[in-house]
Amino acid sequence: MRFYDFQPAPSPRRVRMFIAEKGIDIPSVAVDLRNGEHLQPEFLAVNPFATVPVLELDDGTRLTTTAGCRAYIESAHPTPSLLGSNAAECGRIADLIWHIEFNGIMAIAECLRNSAKGMRDRALPGTVNYAQITELAERGRSRAGRFFEVLDDLIGDDPFLNGERLSAADIDAFVFVEFAKWIKAETPTNCDRVINWHQRMAERPSADL
Repeated sequence: MRFYDFQPAPSPRRVRMFIAEKGIDIPSVAVDLRNGEHLQPEFLAVNPFATVPVLELDDGTRLTTTAGCRAYIESAHPTPSLLGSNAAECGRIADLIWHIEFNGIMAIAECLRNSAKGMRDRALPGTVNYAQITELAERGRSRAGRFFEVLDDLIGDDPFLNGERLSAADIDAFVFVEFAKWIKAETPTNCDRVINWHQRMAERPSADL
């Protein structure tokens, strides 16, 4: 297998941390998004969507989304379970991931991609150029700020989002908090549960990846 990666980006980081928490090793290939390597013919032959992560399997199959990469890894390496060990857990963790991704990570991306100078005319990932929209940047910032409070409620008083054991939802929420710094959004001081949970997550070896 090979894992196509770009170190600073949040989406491949979600898979990198997942791989690390599984305790497995997958060789990686760096793709330089800053200099447009993902838009060159060589990489488009790997992933015509021009995005990372990509997980290339031994038989040549390529999985081109965070969800696809993690579903394969979870099935191939079920212990420790990060996407749920029974039907109820699988459903709950999937719910959590959706809220974190849609209302948190995508909100930050909406702000960043519609405001960063380096992403001018690149407001959406992929091979088609889209102009930035200032109003969407403002909306994304507002959505991300609101999600800290939502995340505080989701964490509650348990060690992890799904209770006593770490799951992919914790990985995604951690990436959200770290990614928020890109738009200068810090955890509000009244979100004590997020602050304490983030400190615990930051101490895990996978957090350094």
